[in-house]
Amino acid sequence: MKELVNKLKGDRVIWSFVALLALFSFMPVFSASSNLAYIGHGTGNTLGYLVKHLAHICIGFLIIYWVHKVPYHYFRAISKVALPVVWILLAYTLLKGTVIAGANASRWIQIPFIGITFQTSTLASMVLFIFVARYLSKTRDEDEPFQTSLIQLWMPVFITLMLILPANFSTTALIFSMVLMLTFIGKYPLKYIGIILGSGVVMFLFFLLLAKAFPESRFFSRVGTWASRIENFTTNKPDEDDYQIEKAKIAIASGKLGGLGPGKSVQKNFLPQSSSDFIYAIIVEEYGLIGGLTILGLYLLLMFRFVIASHKANTLFGKLVVVGLGFPMIFQAMINMAVAVELLPVTGQTLPLISSGGSSIWMTCFALGIIISVTKKDEEIEEELKEKEKREEALKKLIDKQLAEENELVNEEEVEGYSIEDNAKNPMEAVMK
Repeated sequence: MKELVNKLKGDRVIWSFVALLALFSFMPVFSASSNLAYIGHGTGNTLGYLVKHLAHICIGFLIIYWVHKVPYHYFRAISKVALPVVWILLAYTLLKGTVIAGANASRWIQIPFIGITFQTSTLASMVLFIFVARYLSKTRDEDEPFQTSLIQLWMPVFITLMLILPANFSTTALIFSMVLMLTFIGKYPLKYIGIILGSGVVMFLFFLLLAKAFPESRFFSRVGTWASRIENFTTNKPDEDDYQIEKAKIAIASGKLGGLGPGKSVQKNFLPQSSSDFIYAIIVEEYGLIGGLTILGLYLLLMFRFVIASHKANTLFGKLVVVGLGFPMIFQAMINMAVAVELLPVTGQTLPLISSGGSSIWMTCFALGIIISVTKKDEEIEEELKEKEKREEALKKLIDKQLAEENELVNEEEVEGYSIEDNAKNPMEAVMK
């Protein structure tokens, strides 16, 4: 075990927080999966869901381990090639995507021969953030005109967002916000950011007008859901989402300060998506306000560590990659918690590293692997400098030793060649020499 830990490079604090969140997830998932167990096979046995979640977490940590060994600057070139591939996957998802978990949107595709469903928007967001970081780091010292950045930066961004928007508005809004934040940190001109923000709002309004004009189209089927969720959030009109929020609020109120105890949740049997979208409500019900604040604190500490890792990164690309991949993870967690306590409308965002689900856990772990790879680069540079100093010191000692031996040999030769001591039979030999 000690040898395995020694093989883990990068920021050990990030490793620790990720491990804590993953370990904490087992009990809530085991408890909250009872609803799925009753619906799935009618027995209520959640052991299978626990084993499945364990497999997802183990694979996720293997992904972190493999990815963190890859130098992060390799992803700089990969992002440019991967973006068109992502567009193809997103278009395929819109046309032939799978509907799972009771959702009325095609957000998943099924991998052939394996049978694993995969949410393409999670991969698209990660590739897009790396692509934006690449562009900003490349053009930092160049005074490129706005028209050039429109083609090279914003056109790929808007193509990606338009392919995600019809099926998932919350993810689109989160990605767009994070891209704007990245450009701000990357010192992209503020007036251009304002123009892009205004253009994004105009394009979204145009999308809504198209939805009104073609309400029967499958590409605009989610618009009615968005409108009803916002309306229900601002009014007391009851519907399915209101039912979920009410059950989540009952669960949170039942938890009080110390909670009902692990596995003793009552609302898990009535709350849909209790093991994914609303798992935070189950956590507060079973572990109380203390447990809920602990989880919130872990995410905030993880964000703080991302800030430190970004500050320590030795390149602008590394700084932007840490922010671009780390902050969306934290904001997604905040959105999930805010939905559970009715601070935001229902969005369908999971709680990273805690909610059940394969592709969401794996993509989160992939992003964490890249972040840790950025922090590992600094360690490698320090180790290389230390090794270089040791080599130079050893070489200096070797040279000094060699010089000392040569000086000693020369002194011996001089004494032997020019000694005035008379060891010969001829008394004039010493003088002759």
